[in-house]
Amino acid sequence: MHQTEILLVTKTATLYRMVMPGHVCPYGLKSKWQLERHGYTVEDHWLRTREETDAFKVDHKVKTTPQTFIGGERIGGNDDLTRFFGGHVPAKDETSYLPVVAVFAMTAAMALAASTAVLGTPLTMQAAMWFVSLSMCVLAILKLQDVERFSTMFLNYDLLARRWVPYAYLYPFGEALAGVLMTAGILTWLSVPVALFIGGVGAVSVIKAVYVDRRELKCACVGGATTVPLGFVSLTENLLMVGMAVWMLVR
Repeated sequence: MHQTEILLVTKTATLYRMVMPGHVCPYGLKSKWQLERHGYTVEDHWLRTREETDAFKVDHKVKTTPQTFIGGERIGGNDDLTRFFGGHVPAKDETSYLPVVAVFAMTAAMALAASTAVLGTPLTMQAAMWFVSLSMCVLAILKLQDVERFSTMFLNYDLLARRWVPYAYLYPFGEALAGVLMTAGILTWLSVPVALFIGGVGAVSVIKAVYVDRRELKCACVGGATTVPLGFVSLTENLLMVGMAVWMLVR
């Protein structure tokens, strides 16, 4: 039976999910929410013990729960249900710019808010400078969550880190230091050289890896667990640092 036929036949779904004293399956909650959001009445069956869950898997020849059934046909787990309703489920190695978009959107909002609070208006040159420095701070936070994992990914393409491995560990601290000092507008003699150096090396490294060597890599810009492809966004991060440093020098 096709999906469209199932939808015409019934708006009732049967859901089997784990609801145990020490564990309520989050994917089961998501499946229930998806079904109800699409107008289904859910026959909600709780699997209350590990033994009951294992027996269900054996009986239905499945490896995971939750499992959804519509019109007598098994739809599958939460990802399968998402696809059934026309949603997108990212593939294992799928890349996305969403993490960087989220960072830049929030730092832009923070910069505008700070400008409004301090200067009485959001659209100021100071807001633009805060946007860059706050972006550096937030990106540094993401790297510092797991420096080991970040350094491993960073070593795939950074030219200096590949010659001197400790630089891969120092980079997020340098970015954080420059970002904080630039936000505060203090110790320019320190923040500007740091930003120029790490931004310049980073820009050259990205250009060589992506545009010269044509390598397809993932960027460590938002930490070591990123799905962001190395390329324009990574180059933008480094050029923003360089641009901020140059502006602070000449203004």
